[in-house]
Formats: sequence, C-alpha cells, structure tokens
Amino acid sequence: MVNSVIKRIVGGDVRAAAKLIRDIEDGVTGTRETLKALHRHTGKAYVIGITGAPGVGKSTLVDQMIYGLRVRGKTVGVLAVDPTSPFSGGAILGDRIRMQRHSLDEGVFVRSLATRGQFGGLTQSTRSAIDVMDAMGKDYIIVETVGVGQDEVDIAKSSDITVIVVVPGMGDHIQAIKAGIFEVGDIFVINKADRPDAGKTFNDLKTMFDIAKKRSKRQDWEPPILMAEAANNKGIAELLNEVEKYRKNRKMLSHEAVIRHEQSAIHNELLDMIKNRLIEDVLNHITNSPDFKTYLDCIMDGTKDPYSVCDELLSAKLSLIDDEYTEELKSMNARGAQE
Repeated sequence: MVNSVIKRIVGGDVRAAAKLIRDIEDGVTGTRETLKALHRHTGKAYVIGITGAPGVGKSTLVDQMIYGLRVRGKTVGVLAVDPTSPFSGGAILGDRIRMQRHSLDEGVFVRSLATRGQFGGLTQSTRSAIDVMDAMGKDYIIVETVGVGQDEVDIAKSSDITVIVVVPGMGDHIQAIKAGIFEVGDIFVINKADRPDAGKTFNDLKTMFDIAKKRSKRQDWEPPILMAEAANNKGIAELLNEVEKYRKNRKMLSHEAVIRHEQSAIHNELLDMIKNRLIEDVLNHITNSPDFKTYLDCIMDGTKDPYSVCDELLSAKLSLIDDEYTEELKSMNARGAQE
C-alpha cells in the first residue's frame, strides 16, 4: 500500500498527494510510515518563503509569481498557510480562491493549510507537505505564511529563501525594526507601491538596513528592497530575477558554508519534530488517563485549582517517563552482560 502511494506521488499524481497532505493534517495513522519512505525522493525543489502582515497582498503576489515561473517553464507547488478556524480547525482565509486561474494547470498544485495556533504559521504538517510537493517533482515550492514578527519567522528555517512583504502606510517599517527581520529576510518587497508614501517606506527600510549591517555577521548578501504592484503584475519579474540571483549566490559559497547551512536547517527541523512528537505523546497520554476526568471534576467542585492540577498531572507523567527510562537502561545493561 505504501509503495503504491509513493509511486503515484513521485509520478506527480495530484490526487494521491492531496490525500496524503490531508491525512497529515488530520493525523491519520500510517502517514509517518509513508513520509519515511517518501523522504529519499526529496531535496530537489527550491523553497521560497513568503511572509508579511495580513493585508499586504501576499496571495496576489504569489499568484503572479506562479504565472511568472510557469512562463519560464517551471513547475510550482504552493502551500498557503492560513489562520485556523476556532470552530472547524480548518484554514479560514481560503487563499486558493485568489489562485483559481491556475486550477487547470497540471504544472501547478495549490494547497491551503491551517496554522492550528502555531506561532510563525508553520507546523510540522507544513514541513511534511513541503516534502510531499518536493517528491512530486515540483521545481519551486512557494510557502505563504501569515504574520511577521519576533515569534513569526519560522518560515526562514524551512525555506531556501525568505521574502518579506510590506506595504506603505501600515507601520511595517516599525514592525520590521522591532522584529529584527533583517536577519531572516533575503528579499524585501514593498507591495502596492503606487501609494503616495511608498518612498517613505523604502527610505525607512533602507535606514534600518544600514543600522543592522553594522552589527550583523551577514556579509555574503545584501537584501534588496523591491517596489511592486502585484495587482498590476508590476515588479514580479524583478522579484523572480532576484530569487535566481540569490540562488546562484548560494551556489558560489564555500563547501563549508553550504554544509553549515544544511546542518543548521536539519538541526532546527529535527528539534521541532522531536518537540512536537513529545508534546503530542505526553498530551495524549495525560488527557486519555482516568485521572484527567477526576481532576476536571475537582476543578469544577472547587477542591483543586487548575495550576495545582497541571503541576500534578505533569509531575506524574514525568515520573512515569523517568521510571520507564530507568527500566530500559537496566534491560540494556542486562542484555550487555549476557553478551
């Protein structure tokens, strides 16, 4: 069954890929085994991260980028990461609506994903979905995420290049200075540049860069500031040209620098994966335990407060983990003595 799914996805089957991504989001049993087998087919796509505050026109920009890449003969996968509906748990912005003109294009696969409350708009589901599109053979994968800020730059960890989108008149330059996004943004785009205060926004960003460069260790690339009007398809070709320029710049780095970058990316992804798995396993164990309902009743009748209940439940779980670890060590030592 797994081999059949892998074969279909590697062959570019959109239905198989869409089903696997949906199963990943829903936490369907068996998807991890499929992802394990699929991983050896990844590593070829170029991942472009697009982030910025709501209302800056990211989806329109992405729509035009898709068109520009298709004109250049490239296949494209798009993951539009939306805020989560508090009722259904699904994505609520529906960015795919803005990209309808590509729906019949076999070289384009667009999928919306929910953040499910994750800061940075990037979950393990998103990273796994990137792998699925990569295995499909997409030349470029564009990941559009919500928000931009100190806790919302996770996309930089999972993309090959990060594009920060701002618009005049929304205070984005102040937000940029606060967040220190100079360190994660590889290209900055001032969208809706036909607005009268676009020049001021450009000067504010340029000033911020000049200040940041003095304390930055980044010497190999100076992020360009581009003016664009995505709605009118202006500035898109220049953006794609800068993406290619950055890509070539990366290829010219020393072998040691490339290895360091890859190690950092793998390190961050593995840590996030371990963290998410730990949280999921511990949370499931606690909420499914008989004690959980008892503690809920205690909070309801006022005999316990939620803070004490939280401490006691976690303490019990951590103690159990410690006991299991100790027993496993004893078992390993016993096997080693027998050998």
